Amino acid sequence: MSRPRGFIDSWRPQKKTIIKLEAVETILDEYSLYLPLTIRQIFYRLVGKSIIGKTDKEYKNLCEMLGMARRSRRISMDVIRDDSFAGGYNVYDGYWDIDGFYNDISDSARAYKRDRQQKQDRIIVVLCEAGGMVPQLERVTRDYSVTVKSSGGFDSLTVKHSIGKLWGIYRPVTVLHIGDYDPSGECMFDALSEDSSAFADYYGNRIEFIRVAATAEQISRYELATKPPTESTHQKKKGMTETVQAESLDPATLASILRNEIESRMDVTNFRLVEETETSERSSIISNLQNSGIYRERSE
Repeated sequence: MSRPRGFIDSWRPQKKTIIKLEAVETILDEYSLYLPLTIRQIFYRLVGKSIIGKTDKEYKNLCEMLGMARRSRRISMDVIRDDSFAGGYNVYDGYWDIDGFYNDISDSARAYKRDRQQKQDRIIVVLCEAGGMVPQLERVTRDYSVTVKSSGGFDSLTVKHSIGKLWGIYRPVTVLHIGDYDPSGECMFDALSEDSSAFADYYGNRIEFIRVAATAEQISRYELATKPPTESTHQKKKGMTETVQAESLDPATLASILRNEIESRMDVTNFRLVEETETSERSSIISNLQNSGIYRERSE
């Protein structure tokens, strides 16, 4: 039988599959503030509830089940993130008409935001190993004007050189890193931080890298499910006895960890001053556009 393509109109899952689906739906409802979740995050929530076992086979079956559930429209495509596609999906280049341009200007005025890090001594950036988690983390960081990027491809020499050359020129940069606690993840973080920092030193720039998740301390504190590492060159170098993926952290817990890491490094007084300026400037921009006849209200 060929694999389904696009949406499907008929899918009759077995009773045991329905039980898993209902559990997934409960999880998606429970974490509605953190959507989209990655499939691996859903996997670890199911494992934690003892609904499935922590095996590669169970994860593969979950991927297939969620694929059918999304194709059949039982679960919305938008609540699960299973890609690392960068750059967005817009294929239009230009406006449909002049009203579209004015609407865009009006939307930008309503969304006007200053760089809220502009009065901070250091700039904070978040790097996440799993590209699918980026939108979820951005919900935490956007209020602080902190950028989130996927570090999945950051093993590139070109990228590490560019970070060292372009980051930390005017102000020091603190990179908060979220990745798997396993030999390859640890070695990737070491290579990224050490190589980028060495290039930064060459150019006279200032960068520091801090691992905020997942860590050995978090395994104990949050009682994360672990598994032994596989034999590899990285394992021989690190000598680790247990591993855990960053996505095994509860999304709410991870959000709290990241928020605390950001706020602990910020000057709150200067942050509030920028917010106040931003609010005043936003009102002024909207008022000017209204007076010029350009401003467009959005109907709900």
